Amino acid sequence: MAQITAEDVLDLPATRRVVPAARQPLPSSSTVSVVIPAKNVAAYVGETLASALAQGDVGEVIVVDDGSTDNTAAIVRGIRDPRLRLITNDSAGVSAARNLGARYARGDWLLFLDADDRLRAGAVAALLEAARAAPRAVLVYGDYNTIDSEGHQIGRRGLLKGRRKPSGDVLTRLAAGNFIVNGGIALARAEALRAIGGFDTSLRYCEDWHCWCRLAAIGEFEFAPKLLLDYRLHTANTMNAAVRTPKDFFPAIARVFDDGLILARLPEGTAAGLRLAAELHLITYSAMQAVRFGRYRQAFGYLGMVGRRSLKALPRAAARTALARFGI
Repeated sequence: MAQITAEDVLDLPATRRVVPAARQPLPSSSTVSVVIPAKNVAAYVGETLASALAQGDVGEVIVVDDGSTDNTAAIVRGIRDPRLRLITNDSAGVSAARNLGARYARGDWLLFLDADDRLRAGAVAALLEAARAAPRAVLVYGDYNTIDSEGHQIGRRGLLKGRRKPSGDVLTRLAAGNFIVNGGIALARAEALRAIGGFDTSLRYCEDWHCWCRLAAIGEFEFAPKLLLDYRLHTANTMNAAVRTPKDFFPAIARVFDDGLILARLPEGTAAGLRLAAELHLITYSAMQAVRFGRYRQAFGYLGMVGRRSLKALPRAAARTALARFGI
């Protein structure tokens, strides 16, 4: 099947059309806008902002307060930095908040940072370096480690030294499961993000995966093999296994495999198999999260769901779930 470029997007059905993204080499000087959706994160947003503003390559940090009822907005206003901007949004959800921030952003690249996570020193510089080495990339991404509610490291992902994730044309791999996981480890080319319409506000969960798949349908990705983010795991996380089940994620799977832009770029005859792989991936992810929070009975139940769909996939799912117990 011939590869569809951004220019071919206009030939898709009218309901799926987007403005084609220009795919030009990265300018020698690029600016980065960090977009932070925030709702009732007074306990963490100061630390998150400090980590973003410490990045020398960040031109602006845009906080979109999505209807907070605590002191989140007051904390943001109290930080004196000319790069910091506060926009208010009336509880429209994380996707709408990200889209609003992207609309006002002036940077060539966008980084979507959750308001309870923190960037590691040099994270943005490492991503820009990877982008310069891959001038046709529409997204560059790295890796993360995990911390607890108090900010203590609980992950041991540094043991995965030398691990490579996909670069180049990644759509088929990405449709089988989200290997980016957190927007705080990625720079998305602003013009490309706007071209594909941003984040789908109809999705409550895994909206970032759907967005990354649409980006992968119009351009290349590049992986930077570095730990760039401290990803906070606690009971307030929407992806926490304490409150989310695999069925919560299935609407996103339906959306990905009903998206004309994505389907037009997948190899012919692969959609059904990739959809099953995506289900297995998200069920396994749920099992991993359950184990991280000590909910072992729940984790075994999720592994049973994997086995009922594919016995062949069960050993790998079980191994990944076991490694999650040790922060890997």
